[in-house]
Amino acid sequence: MTVIYVDTLFLLNALVDYLLLLASARLAGEPLRRVRFALGAALGGLYAVAIFLPGLGFLAHPLCRLASAALMLLVSYGGSQRLLRQGVLFVALTCAFGGGVVAIGLLGGTGLTLGGGVFYSALDLKTVLLSAAVCYGVITLVFQRLGRHSAASGELVRARLRLGERSVELTALVDTGNTLTDPASGRPVIVAEGERAAPLFPREHRPEPTDLRDPTAALTRLGTGAWRSRFRLLPYRSVGVDRGLLLAVRADGLELEGRARGPVLVALSPTPVSDGGGYQALIGPMDERRG
Repeated sequence: MTVIYVDTLFLLNALVDYLLLLASARLAGEPLRRVRFALGAALGGLYAVAIFLPGLGFLAHPLCRLASAALMLLVSYGGSQRLLRQGVLFVALTCAFGGGVVAIGLLGGTGLTLGGGVFYSALDLKTVLLSAAVCYGVITLVFQRLGRHSAASGELVRARLRLGERSVELTALVDTGNTLTDPASGRPVIVAEGERAAPLFPREHRPEPTDLRDPTAALTRLGTGAWRSRFRLLPYRSVGVDRGLLLAVRADGLELEGRARGPVLVALSPTPVSDGGGYQALIGPMDERRG
């Protein structure tokens, strides 16, 4: 007779679900919302426990499993424009992980077991936690390498911005999800980290971190004199932000990989645009083909 401890059952399944949710987000190139992933994983852990409780065996029905997975995905990824893609990735990774567990079991492993659609282990809680920490480290290293954008693939380009006599060079990611356009001209907008674009501005007109977080006040403070026509407010929408504003500046010139692209509107982001710091700006794929 197999004895299943509720605390180990919950913790093990929650940890496995968290790692799978995190890995799916990394593969999809989505922001890592760790708190939401933790909540989704906790739901997965509770569901694993509920299946074994008296009178709740019906939860093991495939339709209940599907509803549980859908709820977990909505909690973790809800609002994402790539929800379907992340769901498919999560299911694929779950199947791969489950297949690996079964294979280990067939080879005589006794650590982690897959049964009834949930994971359980006869190991003590301390060993389970240590194993989960090691798995997290390995998965993080693997997906950092697999998900790293490269210049060779054309995803990363050298972008040089010029404003008057000043210029700054940034590494930009060609992002198909960046659809920001200048309302006045219809031309694409570059989103650059405000801190990295600071060399473009003289000290008296240089946006500070507080300016980037409060663009309306910044426009009043910085848009004076000859700079009145330089700064403007740019409305945008993103996941979790229905109506937002970014402080934007009109640069005199843009070069992509040494090729001039003419004037461009640059939106200054108050936060890093790259989770790992591999690039400092985002451009749409059409930017490279417009003069």
